[in-house]
Amino acid sequence: MPFPTNFQWGVATASYQIEGAPYKVGGGRSVWDMFCERPGAISDRSNGDVACDHYNRYKEDVALMKELGIPNYRMSIAWPRVIPDGVGKVNAEGLAFYDKLIDELLESGIQPHVTLFHWDLPYELYLKGGWMNRDSADWFADYAKIVVDKLSDRVASWMTLNEPQCFIGLGQHSGVHAPGDKLNFKEVLLAGHHAMLAHGKAVQVIRAGCSKPTRVGWAPVGAPKIPATNSPADIDAAREATFTTTSKTVWSNTWWNDPVFFGTYPQQEVELFGSDAPVPRAGDMETICQPLDFFGANIYTGDIIKADPVTGNPIEVSHDLGTGRTIYHWAVTPDALYWGPKFFYERYGKPIVVTENGMGLSDWVARDGKVHDPQRIDYLSRYLAAFERAADDGVEVEGYFQWSFMDNFEWYEGYKFRFGIVHVDYQTQVRTPKDSAYWYRDVIAANGIV
Repeated sequence: MPFPTNFQWGVATASYQIEGAPYKVGGGRSVWDMFCERPGAISDRSNGDVACDHYNRYKEDVALMKELGIPNYRMSIAWPRVIPDGVGKVNAEGLAFYDKLIDELLESGIQPHVTLFHWDLPYELYLKGGWMNRDSADWFADYAKIVVDKLSDRVASWMTLNEPQCFIGLGQHSGVHAPGDKLNFKEVLLAGHHAMLAHGKAVQVIRAGCSKPTRVGWAPVGAPKIPATNSPADIDAAREATFTTTSKTVWSNTWWNDPVFFGTYPQQEVELFGSDAPVPRAGDMETICQPLDFFGANIYTGDIIKADPVTGNPIEVSHDLGTGRTIYHWAVTPDALYWGPKFFYERYGKPIVVTENGMGLSDWVARDGKVHDPQRIDYLSRYLAAFERAADDGVEVEGYFQWSFMDNFEWYEGYKFRFGIVHVDYQTQVRTPKDSAYWYRDVIAANGIV
């Protein structure tokens, strides 16, 4: 069966990964600019100073999206491009860039879907404590208002934060992402609480400031568990494991989503985390729990779960020997795009938007001038078939944004890995659509797998 007639097919990118550094053109520095200067932080010693030069080449990129029949584009705004110091004076040229980009998208028949924060926290705010500072929620709300006031008359949907598990967990707990901190778990959870407050306040700003009907959500990591078999016991165990945390970790679905959708931290994790769990102030949870229109999730892989034959409790089992792996060594598990949407829809009752899904490879331009990526096509076709099956089984699905439109700066791995359906030569900035780009064009035209 095809997807719903109003299904949103699209691609996604993030500002720091493609635009080029804001501080080069009147904006400010971000924590990623700081982090990239740290010896050994980025595996190929690169940075986002130029990246894909999208800031200067956005018209070319939008024209390519149009040529490839892409109707929806999930983009993010670089906070330090708009407000160099994070608060205070606005960089008019930086805000004008997004204004022009959105006009260019609309003129090409492409709907913009805006993410307010995809990890590029202004450096000057980091010096004030960043997400550890409770004022960060108000800083973010003020920034959101400036963006919403300028762009909301043309934006199809809004997402507040991208993957708090990553920018809090990888950025402030393990330290492998910017800003590279290794805080105690108590402080990590406090920073996360402030980020969720920022989410809630930004939703309020969007609702109050939008001049046309819009849809609002956010885009956390979706980490589904997959039942080892289709037995009721294994399915129940996988569902339980998807929404249960067994150690002091930020890699939880419920810790982030329950406050946003239910207004409470999950009791099981509050007890597990003990004195490390934040103590919300009066009104915090009401602020965090704002009405949302969809459940966004970035889903790439999933763990396999079976039920203990005696207790029925979830047991994680290994993937089959020889299971396919992406260049990140993530297991290729297409059923993650069936069970994830199914479990999330059951629990949160919101239409599902897959805000990211894709495959990292090491592909290149062949001697015939083309980029052949059959593994990516196979990967995407399998995952989309699973997502279609979820829709057929009653999950309300609303959209799918392939990650990513073009190869880009892949965080601490630099430019080694390529997720794009468009190849980028970083020396010449020449764009070459891969075989997967033309395949995806046909999928969109058919509203489903072809």
